Amino acid sequence: MLAVFHYIFTILKGGLHMKVPFTGCATAIVTPMRDGGVDFHALARLIEFQMENGVSAIVPCGTTGEAPTLSGEEKKRVIAFTIKRVDGRIPVIAGCGSPSTEYAAEYAADAEKEGADGILVVTPYYNKATDTGVYLHYKTIAEQVQIPVIAYNVPGRTGLCISEGAYALLCTIPNLCGVKEASANVGYAEKIAASYGDKLGIYSGCDELTAPIYAVGGCGVVSVLSNIMPAAMARLCSLCETGRLQDAAALQQELYPIIRALFSEVSPIPVKTALGLMGLCSDEMRLPLCSMSTEGREKLVLEMQKHGLI
Repeated sequence: MLAVFHYIFTILKGGLHMKVPFTGCATAIVTPMRDGGVDFHALARLIEFQMENGVSAIVPCGTTGEAPTLSGEEKKRVIAFTIKRVDGRIPVIAGCGSPSTEYAAEYAADAEKEGADGILVVTPYYNKATDTGVYLHYKTIAEQVQIPVIAYNVPGRTGLCISEGAYALLCTIPNLCGVKEASANVGYAEKIAASYGDKLGIYSGCDELTAPIYAVGGCGVVSVLSNIMPAAMARLCSLCETGRLQDAAALQQELYPIIRALFSEVSPIPVKTALGLMGLCSDEMRLPLCSMSTEGREKLVLEMQKHGLI
């Protein structure tokens, strides 16, 4: 099985845990759309663009992939298509989040059957949950699969931040191997890495904090910027992993203005706009996402021109 080559079981303090299925840059890939449906021709083009430029993994059906507006059948098709197109060249980590534990568990089981190398599961948004509820949510989902599970902590979107107490509980789940930490708080990421880094791989969920989170114990990033600049984000991760921290800091600072432009409006509006400008896919989105403002688009175009993207 392909996934065997991407992770192994290891005994750690506190029990049997899986190693992370990738390190470095994973692209939270957009879901291209045309005339109201998923554009699979464009998705194939985007997947190849990512792999040709050195990313370590691809994450379909995350927030950047507009997962909340995709039907269950569309999610399954996008994940299956991505796995087939990647064809074992790099890991595919399937987005399987839902505020319903039952639905998330179903998505996870389907993704494993299709051949996913791991799953990314956001905290139960809108419902929120107590620490016990968060633990039971992830435990129930993880019990449906044998592949690695990565939690996704993004309180700005979900209204729920995984607490230190909840992390302690999550570390008892054997195949929960990591967390995409998108609280935008490096200090909190450092605290989690210091307390639970022997059991959880810490991935940055904020492009602008990739190098800082590596510096406090992180192992990679789930990136939006890499949709349009995969080589740059792959290089940033490589610099961090090889200890070239001054070079990494310089590149992180160089990328900061375009990262800000990509988050000047609700993501993935700007990154889809950018991909449209690059001719890689349509900038079509589903409501409630809508076209970028004229002012925001002008700032985005300026930054893209500086990097030779258009």
